[in-house]
Amino acid sequence: MIRTLCFLSLVAAMTLQQTSMPAPLPVTVVNPTAVDRPAETITLSSAALKQQLPFTDLRTVHVYSGTTDLLTQAIDNDDDGSLDELVFQVDLGAKETKHLTVGLGERRIPRKEDFRAYGRFNRERRDDFAWENDRVAYRMYGAALETWKQEPLTSSAVDVWVKSTPRLIINDWYMIDDYHRNTGEGADLYSAGKTRGCGGSGLWRDGRLYTSPNFRNTRALAQGPIRVVFELMYEAWDAGGARVSEVKRVTLDAGRHFSRFDLAFTPAPPPGTVLATGIRNNAGSASRASTEASTLRTWEPLKENGSLGCAVIVPGMAEVREADGNYLALGPAAGAVMTYYAGSAWDRGGQVKSVDDWDTLIAREAARVGTPVTLTIGK
Repeated sequence: MIRTLCFLSLVAAMTLQQTSMPAPLPVTVVNPTAVDRPAETITLSSAALKQQLPFTDLRTVHVYSGTTDLLTQAIDNDDDGSLDELVFQVDLGAKETKHLTVGLGERRIPRKEDFRAYGRFNRERRDDFAWENDRVAYRMYGAALETWKQEPLTSSAVDVWVKSTPRLIINDWYMIDDYHRNTGEGADLYSAGKTRGCGGSGLWRDGRLYTSPNFRNTRALAQGPIRVVFELMYEAWDAGGARVSEVKRVTLDAGRHFSRFDLAFTPAPPPGTVLATGIRNNAGSASRASTEASTLRTWEPLKENGSLGCAVIVPGMAEVREADGNYLALGPAAGAVMTYYAGSAWDRGGQVKSVDDWDTLIAREAARVGTPVTLTIGK
């Protein structure tokens, strides 16, 4: 009799738990553009979700496309210990509307093979910060490189590592330390030097380019599996008669060729200063710019290793100039906070085969930047 009562109590408790689970929450995503948007990253605000879905840990929130439980990543955007948003990815066709659902379940812990974006600070390589996804890889230079006896370099350029594999290669390439030679997966075949490299920034004032030295500190905010987010801190540097310090936040999502750069200056640059975003003018490079589309791109040979495309998307871009070995996209007027996008593609990487393909990809990315998807949570 006691066993029977215990069994009935357990069944009742399980039934109560099942019936008390909240109903799935509908989520609608709309692509308003006439271009396909593969690997579109969708962001769900924790605060918005909590208004309709009771949870204590954002990592227990699951997103479903039909019966498929999509990979998600919870992110703390300001490093205060509280998770602020949940990101996931869907492929959207031109003008497509996608209906999804959100529910609660066990906390998802990603597997190593789920990771398609990653980044980290590299003390062993004189303070590089390197980041990558399944398409591209980049790095920027830290303080220790400025005083390296073998090859000192002061530069806030963006360096490119080309890759022809979707796997994450940063850790392996640094460990083996032979990444300037292509052994079948790509290599460091691009030389950024003291230029802007492939999308580095600066400030333009009175007909002159001003750039920061190497970063002095870092903060990693998200390290995959879908999105990598980190900040680089630059001590005060000369911006044409005024000294500004800078925090550069970089975001890269899986499946994308472009990183987003958010610049925060303290104090705001003086009047008459504009944002300068550049690409190195290498031998044989062909450039193309459109102030209407706010894009600047290059296409250049990599000796015996195919061709590389670099590009920047600078909302509010006013003009293009050449200076200090760079093609520069100038504008808008510099403020306390500014945003632009920079990316690359290798014609042996598997996605882009020609300069025409590169132009098509840039146009698609510019459309994404200019017209975000629309998102509705709930009925």
